[in-house]
Amino acid sequence: MSHNDQIMFQPLATRMRPTNLDEFIGQQHLLGRDKPLRRAVEQGILHSMILWGPPGVGKTTLARLIAEQSNARFVRLSAVFSGVKDLRQVVEEAEKARDEHHQATILFVDEVHRFNKAQQDVLLPFVEEGVFILIGATTENPSFELNNALLSRTRVYVLKRLSEEELLQVLQHALKDKKKGLGKLVIHLPEALQFIIVKAADGDARQVLNLLEIIADLAQENKNEMTVTEALLEEIIQTNLRRFDKQGEFFYDQISALHKAVRGSSPDAALYWFCRMLDGGCDPLYIGRRAIRMASEDIGLADPRALTLAMEACEVYERLGSPEGELTLAQAIVYLACAPKSNAVYVAFNTAMREAKTYGTLEVPLHLRNAPTKLMKSLAYGKAYRYAHDEPEAYAAGEKYLPDEIGDHQYYYPTSRGLEIKIKEKLDYFRELDKKAPQSTKK
Repeated sequence: MSHNDQIMFQPLATRMRPTNLDEFIGQQHLLGRDKPLRRAVEQGILHSMILWGPPGVGKTTLARLIAEQSNARFVRLSAVFSGVKDLRQVVEEAEKARDEHHQATILFVDEVHRFNKAQQDVLLPFVEEGVFILIGATTENPSFELNNALLSRTRVYVLKRLSEEELLQVLQHALKDKKKGLGKLVIHLPEALQFIIVKAADGDARQVLNLLEIIADLAQENKNEMTVTEALLEEIIQTNLRRFDKQGEFFYDQISALHKAVRGSSPDAALYWFCRMLDGGCDPLYIGRRAIRMASEDIGLADPRALTLAMEACEVYERLGSPEGELTLAQAIVYLACAPKSNAVYVAFNTAMREAKTYGTLEVPLHLRNAPTKLMKSLAYGKAYRYAHDEPEAYAAGEKYLPDEIGDHQYYYPTSRGLEIKIKEKLDYFRELDKKAPQSTKK
């Protein structure tokens, strides 16, 4: 088998890897002319780094180019399959290469966020001492997934999803490159269908090349020439390529967008993000549970029906399942977005919780304690307690219900929106009664 034949047996995405920074498509905010990272790579100035970005944007390729540019050894580990034993072996080989051959080692750890705390701690002294240069690739937010100690010893570079124009460059380069790309295959792919492939790939260069490779396999079965039709392309793109990582950064970004759209009273945006998450494979009941949270946090007593509707939408979905039950969840999402907003209860809860922790174990005032025994009565438990239902308007004006050390502290400040308008009026009225109550009744 010739060298060229061996190359053609490699996956197209592997064959089309750029061999220098000029061939690298995308990430111009990092690799454009005179950008600091590009200058560092071209000058062979190595430093440990974390490459954070979505799949298919060139994290692995960039790591390889950095190693090649600096004539460093390139060692690749997968955090999914590697453990402390593998790291120890890398250290031994890196020390040997440094001491005997004066050659630096780049350790590329794919999915570095999968390393647990102990594994990350193993890396620290060797990164600090320069035994190897660490390049970690992750699709997750490093600030959530990596130890602060490791983050402080690396520089984080954010890689962006590729634009449609950049994906089109990737596709057209593979179509034209007869040496590494399609070889002798002749594929007629109209520009309109190229854009369909680009859209289906959703920012992922690897997906573009994988789709093209499927087309190439069909062309080989068709005497090395093929005209791609829209019908054929639709059949090839039958797998959902849109990204939705149920535990990853895309997940948290989208649920954050949905929550903020509801809070911002934008039913259209809320519905869009709801559908995006469903389309990507999110469990509808997860969204339902988040809707219950939104009803309490962002609507509260401005419209108590919001919480009931969110709860009922989840129950209906559990009965109907998909796709019928999803409409009920959509109804709840739209209602929440349109409802009057108040975070007054949410703020009051957090403030009261903070004070409960700050003041510690304060005693319950005697007049609020139960007195089921003679001893407790003799100790004045429950003495002078005023039963609200026996008071005018069922309100014991001037009565105290907080510990003496806290006094008359107000946590809940109802807004002037929705039902809280009425609640505010009622509470303001009660506070006026408290002010007018004789001092002797105040405990």
